[in-house]
This record gives sequence, structure tokens and C-alpha cells, in this order.
Amino acid sequence: MAYEFKLPDLGEGLTEGEIVKWLVKVGDSIEEGQAFVQVETDKAVIEIPSPRKGVVLQILAAEGGTVQVGQVILVIGEAGEKIEPAVEPREVGKPASVGVVGELEEAVEEVEERVPEKAPETPGVTVEVLATPAVRKLAREMKVDLGTIKRSGPHGRVTKEDVRKAAEEGEEKPPKAEIKAARKYDMYGFVERITLRGMRKTIARAMVKSKSTAPHVTAMDEADITPLVALREKEKERAAKQGIHLTYLPFVIKAVVAGLREHPYANASLDDENGEIILKKYFNIGVAVDTKDGLMVPVVKNAKEKSILKLADELTKLSEKARSRTIDLADLKGGTFTITNYGAVGGIYGSPIINYPEVAILGLGKILEKPVVVNGKIEIRKMLPISLSFDHRVVDGAEAARFMNTIIDHLEDPDLILLEG
Repeated sequence: MAYEFKLPDLGEGLTEGEIVKWLVKVGDSIEEGQAFVQVETDKAVIEIPSPRKGVVLQILAAEGGTVQVGQVILVIGEAGEKIEPAVEPREVGKPASVGVVGELEEAVEEVEERVPEKAPETPGVTVEVLATPAVRKLAREMKVDLGTIKRSGPHGRVTKEDVRKAAEEGEEKPPKAEIKAARKYDMYGFVERITLRGMRKTIARAMVKSKSTAPHVTAMDEADITPLVALREKEKERAAKQGIHLTYLPFVIKAVVAGLREHPYANASLDDENGEIILKKYFNIGVAVDTKDGLMVPVVKNAKEKSILKLADELTKLSEKARSRTIDLADLKGGTFTITNYGAVGGIYGSPIINYPEVAILGLGKILEKPVVVNGKIEIRKMLPISLSFDHRVVDGAEAARFMNTIIDHLEDPDLILLEG
């Protein structure tokens, strides 16, 4: 029996997906658990496995097309199995029709009935209308008067098509959509139009929701990370021998976790419906990754329990998966706080948008050499600009400043990070 595969909900709130690539074609044998299609969801390209063994009978969505959750995209069956579209209920004595889901249990239609119907155009005069019970039932459902419609069946019989046509003519048809030609130029020169879809559409939606829901405030400061730069330079070769690329991000994550432990309201979300602030007792740190399709935010789970080298290794692997769009959806969920490093592309300060429903996000600028007064003397120091955007409904300015001070203290004195464990 043929099986219709419908696009499942592959993520929270998913309503549609885009077919990136079919990994099978009609006629191919397919094993249970075998990936047969790549679908782009909110932020990842996912390979969907087959729920059963069989032969691909139909592919019902084109590559590059958008399909809705619950829409049939593939039909799997046995070799040589034919697929026939569902048909009108059969006449007496005819075998049941077979569709893609097997035999249809259809009610046998009765013989035509002659039932008087009152013709509205001639009050008091009745006419006989030939129609089967199934047609009469359809007319009742579609609120069509059988005595007022044109009949195309033999001997003046009313058919289902007559009923449907009458229902359509009786409806107030909406005006046809006006077709507009998309010009490839404006008054200043040529332009290119790119459809907002896929991950970029998801990012746009998320940014609007965050900015329209949480009142953003951004505080800025800088940390003297000269000792941290020296420590990283000393340890990066040792890390490289273990196949680990050591950056500053693992140290920043540890400093952030220390700050979140001291200032738990920055590690929270707001339940508007129940009027509650939810303080998270775990520390899942999201790190924004720049990909060709837009920013993705893989989440490092239980960051408090992981060493600097473990964090560095995990960050590298998550970033590679994000850029290749092979990351698991589970690695994009569950964050409690986010870090974005625009300094990697030369930025200094910014006002990052909160990764809703989190309540704060830390932005890192590029490390600058600056003259700084140290113990009454001017020295050239390595300075890290940082920007903290926070939801003012949950975090006040003073608390945000204290949180930033804790982060700065740990970045300026890496020994504190080691003591935190």
C-alpha cells in the first residue's frame, strides 16, 4: 500500500520549509532511515530520513519550492504499484477506487430520486429535480438550491459539477490580483530583486520580534586584556598540538558565566503571559556565527562545566557545522545568553539586538592598542571594546553595569577564570 509522506514540523513553530535538494528520484529503492531530501528550515538545512522501506513512486515538490507543514511531498510504495487519483463515488456494482493511501471506503450511491423542488421563479409551481442522494447532500453542504441551478446530466439530472459551479457563481468573487511587472531598473539605474526567504526571512522575523517586544538599552565599556593576550599567545601552540584552535572566545565565555552567576537576572527570560521572570540555573551560551546566508547562533550547552580547551574545540566544530549548514537544530536551541563577535570583521562598538527570549547579549569589538594610564604612567595596552544590550524590563542599568564589571574583572585577570574552573 502506498504511503504519503507529509512534511513534519521539524522545529518549534515551523510552518514551512524550502526543498533544497532531492536525494532520490522516482523509481529509486529507498531504505528505512535513508535520507531522501534536504529541507531548509528556520536556520538549518536538514536531511529527512524515510520512515519506511519501498520504492519512490512520486515526488510532489520541486527543488527551490516552499512547502507547508503537513503537505505531501513524497509517495513511497512497492515496485510496479500504480497510483490512481481518487475518483467520484462509484456506481452500484463497480469496484472501489484506489488512491495513494490504498482502497477508499466509499459509500455506494443510490439510484436517482425524483423529489419535487419548488422553483423560486414560479411561486406555487413544483418541478421534479433528478439528483442522487450524494448530490443532494453536497447541495445542502454548499447551501445550493437544486431548483435554481442549470443541469447538465442526462434527462436533466443534476451533477456534482453543477452544484459546485452554482456555488462558485453564488460566491462573491474577490477581485483578481493585479499582476505587476517587476522592473529590473529604477530611475537611477539597474537593480536586482532578491526574494526574502529561508534563513534571511527567519532572521528578519526574529529581529523585528525582539526589537518590538523587549525595550533595548545598550551599555559600552572596555577591558584591558593585555595579560589575557599574553596567556593566549603562550597556550595556543600547546592547544594546536592537540588539534585545537584557541581563540579569545572561550575565555570570554568563562568570564560571562562568572558574571551570570553573580547577576542571575542577566541569565533569564520573561514570561509575559504569567507575569514571571524565569531565572535559568544553567548556562547555555550562544555564539553568533557569520555564514554566507546570515547569522546563526550555535549554543554551547553547560558552559560552566567545560574547560577552556573543551570550549575552544566545541566552538570550532559548531562554527564549521553552521557555515556548512549541517548543524543539528538541537545545537541552535536552549540558549540563555548570547555573544556576538563583530570585532572579527573590524567592528569596534555596536548595539546588538537581543536574541529573544533571552534578556541580554554581549558584543565584542576588535582588540585595539591604546595608550592607557597604569599606576601613573602611560602604557600601550591591549583594549577590548564591549557592548551589552539588555532588556530593561528585567535588567536595570545599574545591574547591567555591575554585570559588565564582573566580566571585565575576569578578562583583565585571567587567574580569576582559572579559579572559577
